Amino acid sequence: MTLETKPLDFTAGVETVDDIKLYLSIFFEEDGAEGLISALGHLSRMKGMSEIARSAGISRQNLYRTLTDGGNPNFATVNKVVEALGCKFVIA
Repeated sequence: MTLETKPLDFTAGVETVDDIKLYLSIFFEEDGAEGLISALGHLSRMKGMSEIARSAGISRQNLYRTLTDGGNPNFATVNKVVEALGCKFVIA
C-alpha cells in the first residue's frame, strides 16, 4: 500500500486582508527578511501570480524568480508586492 501525500498549503484559511497581515507578521517574526519573502511567495501563488504581478507593475516571470528560495528581491519589489496584497509597511 502506497501512502499518498499532498504538499502542505501554508495559506489554507488565509482569506481576508487581516489574515494576510497576520500571516506576513508571523513569517517575518519567525524568520526575518527570508521569512517575509517566503510568505510573499505563498500569498502571491494563492492570489495568483499574474494578478499580483499586474497589480505590482512587475513581470510575472520576475515575480516568480524573486519570490522563490534564493531569490533576492529589492525593497521596492517587496513593497510593491505587499501593497498588491492590500497591505503596507508601518514602522511603529
